[in-house]
Amino acid sequence: MGNYNAPIRDVQFVLHEVFDAPAVWSASPVFADKLDREVADAILVEAGKIASQILAPLNRSGDEEGAKWVAGDVYTPKGFKEAYATYIEGGWVGLSGNTDYGGLGMPKMLSVHFEEMLYGSNSSFALYSVLSSGACLAIDAHASEDIKRLFLPPMYEGRWAGTMCLTEPQAGSDLAQIRTRAEPLEDGTYSITGSKIFITGGDHDLTENIIHLVLARIPGSPSGSSGLSLFLVPKRLVTERSVVAGANRVSCGSIEHKMGIKASATCVINFDGAEGYLLGDVNKGLTAMFTMMNYERLSIGIQGLGCADASYQSAVAYSRERHQGRTRKADPAGHTAAAPIIEHPDVRRMLLTMKALTEGGRAFACYLGSQLDIMKHGTSDAQRKAESYVALLTPVAKAFFTDNGLECTILGQQVFGGHGYIREWGQEQLVRDVRISQIYEGTNGIQSLDLLSRKVIADKAAALRSFCSELDDQAEHLNYRAELRSALTRFEELSNWLQDRALIEPNVVGSSSVEYLHFFGYVIYAWLWAKMSTVATLNIESDESFYAGKIATAEFYFRRLICRINALEASIYAGSDSLFGITSDQF
Repeated sequence: MGNYNAPIRDVQFVLHEVFDAPAVWSASPVFADKLDREVADAILVEAGKIASQILAPLNRSGDEEGAKWVAGDVYTPKGFKEAYATYIEGGWVGLSGNTDYGGLGMPKMLSVHFEEMLYGSNSSFALYSVLSSGACLAIDAHASEDIKRLFLPPMYEGRWAGTMCLTEPQAGSDLAQIRTRAEPLEDGTYSITGSKIFITGGDHDLTENIIHLVLARIPGSPSGSSGLSLFLVPKRLVTERSVVAGANRVSCGSIEHKMGIKASATCVINFDGAEGYLLGDVNKGLTAMFTMMNYERLSIGIQGLGCADASYQSAVAYSRERHQGRTRKADPAGHTAAAPIIEHPDVRRMLLTMKALTEGGRAFACYLGSQLDIMKHGTSDAQRKAESYVALLTPVAKAFFTDNGLECTILGQQVFGGHGYIREWGQEQLVRDVRISQIYEGTNGIQSLDLLSRKVIADKAAALRSFCSELDDQAEHLNYRAELRSALTRFEELSNWLQDRALIEPNVVGSSSVEYLHFFGYVIYAWLWAKMSTVATLNIESDESFYAGKIATAEFYFRRLICRINALEASIYAGSDSLFGITSDQF
């Protein structure tokens, strides 16, 4: 048990059939000449091989050995360096990177599926790569041309890695409290001094250099987050030809001992007058850093999705082989045989819940990836709309994927019964590994506040209305149109009520935001399952077993899962008074 198989056929269904990506690419001046279904499928197959054959076999051993800190140096578990060397030979770090600097330039709606495979096979390994890809995105968007040409090619090659350095002991979600200093020098560089904690991949032995993106404060800058600037700080200094030179004043003080993702080095990084380069404008560091943070938030959401799918795969395999309980059929001697547990209703409930939430999430990730592609390559009007949708939907993807990820991995563990609690079956590791995804890159509570307070109320629901209107228009041509439109109507009424209520009950936003995000997530999945059901119905004769499975899962979603919005709705309409009926000293 515990073997990971890349879900190629399911990805092809979403990518090619539900969203018709080949038609989108053929109409794009960016992708038309280099990408079609055949090329995309070849990429997916190779990605699947990397995930299932190279990374998955290291998942358990990496967890057991963990990353190690020895006298200031960090070492990854046995086999990671060799796997990473194979990984970068295929150019995977730069899969969606800018082709001007050595990236492969593939669309995001393709690369999200690759990331799912990475996380599903080995979350710890995946983090080293996705942090580098995110750092490249920020450098490409905000650095000078000289900096891009110096740092991006070796990062896309995988010779150099990247990190994001925000958190300090006193500054977690409240980045306004950052104290790291950046002193300007005569040559245009900066001297960076301070300590950062919880830095994923902050130090390791996979690459010859590590490029840190660091939020710091230039003396004299305004207080608060408006006075932060972003700096590129290499672990080792480099020459004008992207060659590693002497050591910079950057060191790893320690690594954390964690509940999960133990092969991923989570570091304390110290900057002691280290040489750094300004990225973007002075005092605009948080804006520049959000280019990377938003990428990572979607990516961490996909971590929840990948772990859920890995758990589902193992649970299905186990439930087919494990025989417990009696069937109603008797043998010729009158004895009843033990049945595979997949025949029992409660096990089916758990497996179908996992399947519906995971496949709904996969479709959502693909859609959000398409919006990121439009935001980057579309016409100006299309870009503006896509940008508003990405802002609206990113917190939903991050929080809903990861909350569902924990639910699904726990369900998978439950299918195994006592064996799910035992290390060698793999399920307990998935529970531990996915748990962090609800916490880092902005806790899910913060994602919910961001959605309701900033993306809905502060925006006067403009993007939300536009998005929901599109879903309502599509519903006319989809299966489950009545159920989808009912959920949409209730969600829009709830959104209007919250906007009005927030004017007279300030705490209603904070007390309702988590439930609100979940309500929205279930509505989005209802739209996607209606789409998937419709496509499957139209194609069922070509592959009856595959498409019938999609149709049956959609039916389960609309009969057993969408009704969760009833409880969420009731909780929100109850308001915030009950949260403050107890004083702080009564807890």
